[in-house]
Amino acid sequence: MKLTLKRGRMLKRRSEFQRVYHKGKSYAGRYLILYVFNNYHGEKDHLGFAAGKKLGCAAVRNRVKRLLREAVRLEQEKIPQGVTLLLVGRAATVKAKSHQVRQELVKLLKKAKLTE
Repeated sequence: MKLTLKRGRMLKRRSEFQRVYHKGKSYAGRYLILYVFNNYHGEKDHLGFAAGKKLGCAAVRNRVKRLLREAVRLEQEKIPQGVTLLLVGRAATVKAKSHQVRQELVKLLKKAKLTE
């Protein structure tokens, strides 16, 4: 089975990110912060990935976002429909391995009561 993340599911506009930041609920871990926003109006689910400039140069920030995308790609079957997720990389993510970020995502999804 091929697991891909569709481009149409990605948050792109600043206003979309701001809505999740302000109206969503956050769950923090060592490697990432997970923001969860429930779409009550039947909107399709969206995903956003962010890495602030405090993490380092563009190459470092892109690596952090790649790690976050890969974690979501592998765990996307566990994410329920109708939920917008925003993942923000933290400083520890810069030196983290892919499996560590994935384990953290699973833990935060359980903490947010999105999975069993």
